[in-house]
Amino acid sequence: MVRNLAKDAVSGLVATAAMSAVMVAGQQAGLLGDQPPKRIARGIMPGSRHRPKPGEGVLGAVTHFGFGAVSGMVFGVLAGDRPVRVRYTVAYALAVWLASYSGWVPHLSSLPPIPRDRPGRPLVMAAAHVVYGTALATAMNRVRGRPRKRAATPSAPERTGHPAGVPG
Repeated sequence: MVRNLAKDAVSGLVATAAMSAVMVAGQQAGLLGDQPPKRIARGIMPGSRHRPKPGEGVLGAVTHFGFGAVSGMVFGVLAGDRPVRVRYTVAYALAVWLASYSGWVPHLSSLPPIPRDRPGRPLVMAAAHVVYGTALATAMNRVRGRPRKRAATPSAPERTGHPAGVPG
């Protein structure tokens, strides 16, 4: 069980890295504003939730990857020994996003709930969580040693009694 938790945590870290790439792209496109993990870190640090603080970027990144690793472990426990399906990890990741950004995130940070957020951020964050879910399933199946589906191979020709290549 501990070995599986470690593998699932690594899968969560890999998925968080993929998700973070989407978030950086969204920020560079001007859709995201400040990174949400940075804003959440700012909210839990002493002082105003609305003023930048030294170290908030590092704390945000560390907690973001920590949350991603723990989320991977939680999904791993829920999945048990069953094969991990992308549709379930994507649904799980979107549920985590909806619950977090409609509940505890607005209470801890200066980020508003999803319906009142800036227009581009929910789109970027939903896409980032879809990427997290997809990467989580891929990473979990790989580190857990699940065989990938292989392309169907053509079946052997029926035996005709003739040597190969000789028409019957």
